[in-house]
Amino acid sequence: MLEIRNVYYAYKSKKSKTILNGVSAVFEEGVFYSIIGASGAGKTTLLSLLAGLDVPLRGAVFCNGENIQKNGLNYHRKHNISLVFQNYNLIDYLTAVENVKLGGSKNPERLLTEVGIEKEDWKRNVLQLSGGQQQRVAIARALASDAHVLLADEPTGNLDETTADEIITLLKKTAHELGKCVIVVTHSRHLAEEADQVLEIKNGAVSVRSE
Repeated sequence: MLEIRNVYYAYKSKKSKTILNGVSAVFEEGVFYSIIGASGAGKTTLLSLLAGLDVPLRGAVFCNGENIQKNGLNYHRKHNISLVFQNYNLIDYLTAVENVKLGGSKNPERLLTEVGIEKEDWKRNVLQLSGGQQQRVAIARALASDAHVLLADEPTGNLDETTADEIITLLKKTAHELGKCVIVVTHSRHLAEEADQVLEIKNGAVSVRSE
């Protein structure tokens, strides 16, 4: 589904620092992945490469066997992936329904119901919703897309433990019941342990964390 092949990435500065050193990995539909590692190890960098928000120095990212640069990164971001962020990235002057509509053509009310947003909150300004509700709206917006890959950067980072558990359950459902490939970058050990597969970035390499 989504694959990185022999990817190298380094920060461009006076003291060039290699972040990813010949990394390869394959991500399949219907699987919930977590990516862990120390701060600065390259977790968000890897997610950005998978999303087509950045490009590797060497190597390539493939989606359905095709280099994502063939049709352009804008095409990849529009058709192949959807994104969920720690800070939600909702349009703050719009309602929950209006935000979900921005994600794609699927029925926003149905999606909001599926992620646990009550009907009375559908047309409220998103700033009037709790952090957990805003993250649910963000996930609903991602699900409005036909993309088969959902990428999430620290999706529970701003949430309390109970709400975080509810978001984790929602992400697992997205993979296991909706059949999407869900890839989450996290510092949370609890979230990581709930994933089907844990990938750890350390010293420029990616390895599968054994049980």
